[in-house]
Amino acid sequence: MSVARCPGSCGELIQGWILGSEKLVSCPIDWFSTVEVRRGTPRPDERPLTRRMVNTLLVHWNYPLALSQTLRIEVDSTLPIAKGMASSTADIAATAVATAMHLGHSLSESELATLCVSLEPTDSTLFRALTLFDHHHARTQITCAPAPDFDLLIMESPLILRTADYHRLPREAALTASASTLQLAWEKVQAACDSNSASLMGEAATLSAIASQTLLPKPGFDVLLEIVESCGLYGLNVAHSGSVVGLMLDRRRHDVEYVKWSLAQSGLAEIWPQQHLLKAVAGGVQPST
Repeated sequence: MSVARCPGSCGELIQGWILGSEKLVSCPIDWFSTVEVRRGTPRPDERPLTRRMVNTLLVHWNYPLALSQTLRIEVDSTLPIAKGMASSTADIAATAVATAMHLGHSLSESELATLCVSLEPTDSTLFRALTLFDHHHARTQITCAPAPDFDLLIMESPLILRTADYHRLPREAALTASASTLQLAWEKVQAACDSNSASLMGEAATLSAIASQTLLPKPGFDVLLEIVESCGLYGLNVAHSGSVVGLMLDRRRHDVEYVKWSLAQSGLAEIWPQQHLLKAVAGGVQPST
């Protein structure tokens, strides 16, 4: 039996046209998908992508595919699905590492990224460091210095949007139109990490969120920006291919209850009825035995 876990994400800190193609930097949070791989009969209700990852690894290491039917996959995750919180990436990345361990192999982060993108567009939560990532092809993997500490008041709406559906939208014209803004946002992400500045990170995320409004607008966005300003928060980030929004703050410095009150007073709590106060964390798949 082998076990691994991978964090989910509160959308992306930035996503858009950067260095010649669409790339992203995910925002890992302390909410995880934990996967156990062991000998046994496959569950009838298992998540299909986790089985596809097991089969991909068997082919990768030249095992007979029949071995797949002797492996049982158990997923323990309460990450919301189809909200832009990297639930699928967490599932398949943790499955890959747990399967590798079970078979006596290891995977580098770069190998893991390549395997994951072969199944679907992938979040950069599988990297320990904040990473600018080409989530379609894994060709770009630029790591940053350690990220500053901050918290997120994550606002979850009932709306769902499959990542695959988002990527079918005609996006290139809008993405390239915002390329200069995203380049600035990327520079601010790097500066935020170099200087340990949560404020700069908030500025970067807010720039990217504003640019994202032309592709996947979030309701009440201008009011959200007003709350960020009036409460002195670091900024806000969004799921660029989902519905979730995060208010970036420090729970020791900012009055979280007042922020929630402001959301209720503005009517935004009706749009995002579920709110979660979570911490931004380092990414990476964590194995255990």
